[in-house]
Amino acid sequence: MTTHTVLIADDEPNILVTLEFLMQREGHRVLLARDGDEALAQLRAHRPDLVLLDVMMPGKTGFEVCQALRADEALAHTRVLLLTAKGRDTDVAQGLGVGADAYVTKPFSTRELAARVRELLAS
Repeated sequence: MTTHTVLIADDEPNILVTLEFLMQREGHRVLLARDGDEALAQLRAHRPDLVLLDVMMPGKTGFEVCQALRADEALAHTRVLLLTAKGRDTDVAQGLGVGADAYVTKPFSTRELAARVRELLAS
């Protein structure tokens, strides 16, 4: 089984810890970022296979990070799963509009999230 690298970008410590545990349990190497600027720096330095990206973060928002990533040829192939408490149709449309591969609203089921991650990494 291939080990994938997953970047988790969220400004809430409990979510970072939960997601880190979940992704490690799934067998992935995990990187953490606590804001949008740190997320972009981690993306550029480590080129993860997937980023779990919170929308509302200090510095750059998840939408801005996703746009920057899609505009960067070296990173454009990175899978993006947006995580957010903003679940309105317009928010989902905006997330998919900036290039996210998937959109999951908080609170989420860890089982469903793990399944979405497996799906994204398999494609």
